[in-house]
Amino acid sequence: MDFLTHFDWYAYLLLPLLIFLARVFDQSLGILRIIFATKGFTLPAFIFGFFESFVWLLAIGQIMSQIDNLFYYFVFAAGFATGNVMGIRMERRLSIGYVMARVVFQKDSEISVARLKEKGYRLTLVDAMGMEHPVKMMFSTLKRSQISDFVNTLKENNPNAFFTIEDVRQVKEGYFIGKKRRLNVFNR
Repeated sequence: MDFLTHFDWYAYLLLPLLIFLARVFDQSLGILRIIFATKGFTLPAFIFGFFESFVWLLAIGQIMSQIDNLFYYFVFAAGFATGNVMGIRMERRLSIGYVMARVVFQKDSEISVARLKEKGYRLTLVDAMGMEHPVKMMFSTLKRSQISDFVNTLKENNPNAFFTIEDVRQVKEGYFIGKKRRLNVFNR
């Protein structure tokens, strides 16, 4: 019982926890800031950058005031690592931006193309030459939140289709799912 009354709860539990949580928070913001910045969203990048650096300064200030305590260094590093994972998970849930899906059909593209069109995906089809025989290529620009549905629909009738999905930095003028008219999504 004497241990509990003389234990420094602040130095060995509360402060390390606060340092850890601050690092998780600021690193998560850093991941989101980078993603928004690379996609050209300046205002969110500015806001996340401000709070990321502010929280980082608070955490590093506590480390510097206790420079001889190695335990705080480990807590700081663990918060950084955890913040990376949390930031990536947050970004996946937000599904920010657009992607380009490129599909190469070796055969039987008609059913998959029809199903994707039924769901409202806008597609561009091209005849191409593969390594050994002619193939069909399909391109579609879609929101990142639609990737799972797009891929599942594609695989229903064509599970062996080769496809790539790449991030798109900017989209200007085009047809998008559920829209009959052309959209201009260039303005941010």
